[in-house]
Amino acid sequence: MGAFITVMLASSMACVVTAIGIVIVNRYSDWVKKQSVHFMSFAAGMLISVSFLHLIPESLEMNALSPVFLLAGFLGLYLSNRLLTVYACHAHGIACPEDHAKGITPALGIGFHSLVDGVIYAVTFRVSVFTGVLAAIGMVLHEFPEGVITYTLLQRGGIERKKAAVYALLAAGASTPFGTLIAYPFLGMLGQPALGALLAASAGALVYVGASHLLPAIEEEEKKYTLISLAAGVLTAVVIVLVGH
Repeated sequence: MGAFITVMLASSMACVVTAIGIVIVNRYSDWVKKQSVHFMSFAAGMLISVSFLHLIPESLEMNALSPVFLLAGFLGLYLSNRLLTVYACHAHGIACPEDHAKGITPALGIGFHSLVDGVIYAVTFRVSVFTGVLAAIGMVLHEFPEGVITYTLLQRGGIERKKAAVYALLAAGASTPFGTLIAYPFLGMLGQPALGALLAASAGALVYVGASHLLPAIEEEEKKYTLISLAAGVLTAVVIVLVGH
């Protein structure tokens, strides 16, 4: 029960950080636009480094086939996001309206991604509290810009401010603890090889989020000092892993 409370608190913190991002972008939109890229670059450095320095080696010790599941996690999250954004927009050959393309469909993709985040929380904390905390630090930090992005996309999709805030909180925030809640009870039935496979798949998903989702978004911004915040995320992960070991 103590472990369950810990992981639910961690995933709920992600929801809270998302809500903070939505509230702040409502009040201080100019500041958020300038600073959110630094949160994203720090989170990218943290997530990628934690995956390669701790999650992947840990999964290899638990399951020799972890590289297969690592690849599956990476490709699985990519294909899931791709199908949600493409198929939902062009089902049966019908092109979706411009507002859906810019707002609602990407928000659905973010909602699914946040649900997977919740499952990742459950898996990593089930392996060990240290593993869970390592993953959670980077994941929580990337929830702030994710909340901002989801809200902004929904507004661009023609949804008025209050509804956009509620929908963004549900898609990018509440879906994370919900994913943890539905996944955690089933993990207790699994042995070490199965947990190792899930941990490898989670690491693959985190590498995808950092390398294929956050880093390209950072490059599009072309802001100064993003390399410094990226390096800070990498350094933070290295220090935490070394101290933990």
